Amino acid sequence: MAKQQASRTKNHTPAAQKVVSQNGSAEPQVPHHEPIKTLVVDIGGTGIKSMIVNEVGEPIGERLRLPTPKRKTPPSVLKTIHRLAKLSGRFHRVSVGFPGTIRNGVILDAVNLDPSWKHFNLIAALGKTLRKKPVRAANDADVQGYGAISGKGVELVLTLGTGVGSSLFIDGRLVPNLEVGKNRLRGSELERIGKKLWNNRLLKVIAKLEKMFHYDRLYIGGGNAVQVDIGRVPGNVTVVSNLNGLLGGIALWEEAAHFAASRQELANNNVKHSAPPKPAAERAAPRGR
Repeated sequence: MAKQQASRTKNHTPAAQKVVSQNGSAEPQVPHHEPIKTLVVDIGGTGIKSMIVNEVGEPIGERLRLPTPKRKTPPSVLKTIHRLAKLSGRFHRVSVGFPGTIRNGVILDAVNLDPSWKHFNLIAALGKTLRKKPVRAANDADVQGYGAISGKGVELVLTLGTGVGSSLFIDGRLVPNLEVGKNRLRGSELERIGKKLWNNRLLKVIAKLEKMFHYDRLYIGGGNAVQVDIGRVPGNVTVVSNLNGLLGGIALWEEAAHFAASRQELANNNVKHSAPPKPAAERAAPRGR
């Protein structure tokens, strides 16, 4: 299977450098003979997931999950991430998908967690928790998008879970701070009105989004993506695995367009030369006392 060596920060374009400088720390110091391993963390309203990925975003080992603490405060969430990190094995750096707006490593809002997250420096706190490992973080919908997009044309990402997130990419480059705010699709609404009516709402939202953004492709991810009636959505809509929210984390250390192109080339080589890889095993991390 063909592999491409990940590019270093010095090769980033100005647009990518802006994302990096706002939401993370410098590259880790790793011996040349040792492959860089990234711990990717996806913080959700009901669960916190993690996985180790290699330099081209391929999973290494299992996908772990722990329930999001009932008290969704920074100390409680950081403690859960620390437990996942200990279970994950050796890694050199960390990528985090966070359900809210983050700038310069500081949380601006987190409506699905706890009010105490506002103005909390996630990058600094998590770096300290994980023994000064380099950390980068972005909105979870942005990370999901990095794991799903082709890097060509206008691509919109909609994440459906406890809340609703969105991200927009043009030729693989993120358009920052996009939020469509479709709360009528949040998880509580799915429970309240049922799957059929919720899908009816989704189709109306899709029609509005296409008129607003004139996208080439819409990707739908998140925990509730499995509830989407695939047979009813337009042909330019793709429902993606929730695993993309982890696999896209490597892009926080890469220039986004380069990452998308590398991932697409890798996928093409896999199709040509080998059978599709089996998905990484998933297990629930053991609960602490």
